[in-house]
Order: sequence, then structure tokens, then C-alpha cells
Amino acid sequence: MAPVRQRNAKGPNSTEIGKKIKRGHALRQGTTWLSTTVLAALLLTTLCLCGAATWFYVTLDSDVTETLVSQREHVSPEARVYIVPCSEDYENYKRYPGCTPQKCGRAVTDGVVTREEAHFLRRLAERGLQLAGSEGGASILDLHSGALSMGSQFVNIYRYFGEHLQEVFTEDDFQLYRNVRQRIQTIIAETFGLDQSTMYLTKPTFFSRINSTLAKTQHDEYWHPHIDKVTYGSFDYTSLLYLSDYGSDFTGGRFIFMDQNGNKTVEPKAGRVSFFSSGSENLHRVEKVTWGARYAITVSFTCDPAQAIADPALP
Repeated sequence: MAPVRQRNAKGPNSTEIGKKIKRGHALRQGTTWLSTTVLAALLLTTLCLCGAATWFYVTLDSDVTETLVSQREHVSPEARVYIVPCSEDYENYKRYPGCTPQKCGRAVTDGVVTREEAHFLRRLAERGLQLAGSEGGASILDLHSGALSMGSQFVNIYRYFGEHLQEVFTEDDFQLYRNVRQRIQTIIAETFGLDQSTMYLTKPTFFSRINSTLAKTQHDEYWHPHIDKVTYGSFDYTSLLYLSDYGSDFTGGRFIFMDQNGNKTVEPKAGRVSFFSSGSENLHRVEKVTWGARYAITVSFTCDPAQAIADPALP
């Protein structure tokens, strides 16, 4: 894996652009951010939306009975795979040969993305989120749709900044993002025995930053249990690439699979990829962050070509 070119951790000057937003530039464009608000509201519901059935498991929330992978471990070169029975839900969905889950489960690997690359991507996220950010504890940056948290709403960075985004991001940033996305798709296909050509990137795929700030809106309540296939019908496989370390960059914030026989957790680590089939066999949630900031990228895949999205490109 080729090393990432070294660069200034502060990156291009995003401070002045951020000040423009905060002085009200975005609010003066009231009619233009509405569609982005609707889209981005959907993005964060994947962290907070849950059906009545999921509440049965809330009593298990504080009882982590098993740590699947700790932050101290290094899982490489092979992914650590935990097979679970596929839920019956898949009988109600259209099936796509070569892609629809036949083998369900969850897996973790530290061998797909290097820590250096994870730190590079974290700096990308920090520069983008410096432009605005949520008033609550959860902020997102979606390079595909352009959605960025701003206060209690969302703006579209591509509409507001256009070519000025080249002062914040570089083509190297976007190229690494695309390369990492492709590697994640490959490891998912290899692990679950899929035809990679029948898998498609889908929305929402986005950076997230979670801290201990009190929630201001329901979109900040990232800790509720949910099922990705229920929340988003297009999801078939979900992955998370962690960009910061549990225990040193933040506390709390562990990823928890909520099984009937007890909770099982993955401790985030910069460069670690956790991925799983998106059905109700993998009900999950994120612990509340109690200190620091937890950075990650959610990368989601669908078997339905009609739900595919393209990789982002710098304007």
C-alpha cells in the first residue's frame, strides 16, 4: 500500500471561509439549503431512528457482555469474521444474485487502511467541519451530496463555495477517499463471497464527528438502536472506517451489536474497518461519547443499481 504524501496538518485555509458561513452567508440563501436539509436529516436518522421492536433491547445497553475486538489488538492481515444467521427479513426484499446476503455476519479488520491514511482522512474531515458544525454532539460532512452540519440545520458546501472549496480540499484528498472506499468494497465482497461488480455505493455515505456536547435536536441523538436495512431500504452492507482511537482520542463511543444473548462491542481504532450485513441480524447502536471527539466514515453499499451513487469529485 503506497504511503500517503505528507502535508500540513492544518491543510488549506478553511478558517476564513468558515467565518463567512458563520456571519450569515448561508442563511441569506434560505431557499437553497432546504433540499440539503431534507437529505441530511435523513443521513443522521441512520444514527438515531429505531422502531418499536428495537426498544426490547435497550435494557442490555449498559451490559457489554463481550468485546469482539479491543482497541489494543491488531487484526491483520485476515479480517476477524463473526457469522450470524441471516434474518427472515430478506425474504421480503427483492433479491439480487451475487449480492443479496446469503451469509450474514459482522467483521473487523485493521489491514485495509493504514493509520497514516486514517489520520490524513481525519484532517480532511476536520477541515470540512471547521466550516460549520452542529450545535449538538453529532456533525456530518457528506462529500457526495455536499451536506454539512451547520447549527441545527444543513448547508450544501458545493453550492456555497464552488471553486473556493479548492482552498479547503485538494484532489489528493478526494483520490485517497475514493481509493479507501474501493478497498472497503473489496474486503466486504471477499468476506461475504460476493460478486463485487454487483455491489454499488449508496447513500448516506459520510464523515461523522461525535463529541460529548449535549444534544440540541433529535439529529444529535446518535445513540439509539437501529437496523440499517429498516431505516434505509437500499442498505445491504454497512461499514465504518474509524479515524480516531477509543481511550485516547475519546471515551465512550464504542460500537455495540445488540444481540438477544447480550451486547457485543467493537472498540474504535484509527484505520480499523468494521463491516456487517445490514439486516435485523445486526441491530446496533453507538455509546454516548463522554470525552473527546470520535471521527469515522460510514460507507454503505446496495445491491440495487437504481440506488447507486457516484464517487465525489472536487469542483
